Amino acid sequence: MAKFAFLGLGVMGYPMAGHLAKHGLSAGHDICVWNRTAAKSAAWTEEYTGRAAPDIAVAVKQADFVMMCVGNDDDVYAVAEQAIIAMQPGSVLVDHTTASAKCARHCFELAKQAGIGFIDAPISGGEAGAVGGALTIMCGGDIADYSRAEPVMQSYAKAVQHMGPSGAGQLTKMVNQICIAGTLQGLSEAVHFAKKAGLDVDAVAQAIGQGAAQSWQMDNRALSMGRGEFEFGFAVDWMRKDLKIALEAAAETGANLAMTQMVDNYYEDIQKMGGHRWDTSSLIKRLEK
Repeated sequence: MAKFAFLGLGVMGYPMAGHLAKHGLSAGHDICVWNRTAAKSAAWTEEYTGRAAPDIAVAVKQADFVMMCVGNDDDVYAVAEQAIIAMQPGSVLVDHTTASAKCARHCFELAKQAGIGFIDAPISGGEAGAVGGALTIMCGGDIADYSRAEPVMQSYAKAVQHMGPSGAGQLTKMVNQICIAGTLQGLSEAVHFAKKAGLDVDAVAQAIGQGAAQSWQMDNRALSMGRGEFEFGFAVDWMRKDLKIALEAAAETGANLAMTQMVDNYYEDIQKMGGHRWDTSSLIKRLEK
């Protein structure tokens, strides 16, 4: 009987661990959770079947699979290093944090030295995807470790794919965020133009959403953008963190991300407007000042 641990019960991790407890291979089995704020772990155990650990070492020491979802590179380094020291050889650590490829490769090597598998497995789909168990997960690492961990990740995902060696998952997530940034800027200008031209934004979205302009962002954000609603979704602060990672990787590889840099600058404008926690679709606010 496999045993599981989940480290980090934030906006994404809390429901992901819940799906693992209810529907995954751990259903009815053993799952232990840990969070920096103990009250969050206590709340999780009241809602789901599982145990809360007082520290990382206790959470992971008997686990066959350890999943983690924390904040940034520094958090990954700190949590992963503590976990790897306490994990049993032959177990697998899966990191769902959006972090740098450099961070992923460091953790991979550290885990390998300890006889532990490491998969960088950033997620896409936002809070709604985590709550609905419909995330997209892009993975880097050894294929053997991925094959073992893939059925576990299916507990909270609609799509899981191995992208290549260590770091490939994080690089793929950067591609994802680059696409989203450009799409949202284009959609912002489109909605702004429609309003200035006196068109009904809802009707426009319905009409062009059936053709080549269709996208997830149009389907899920055009109407709320037209109404000026941004107090939900994926926060601007989080997007800027992700774009910073992509831009730094571009500088290392020689990739030209002119549009991404431009949109990142626009998000800085949104932050100056007080929109740190606004949804990323708030780019339109710049155009309506």
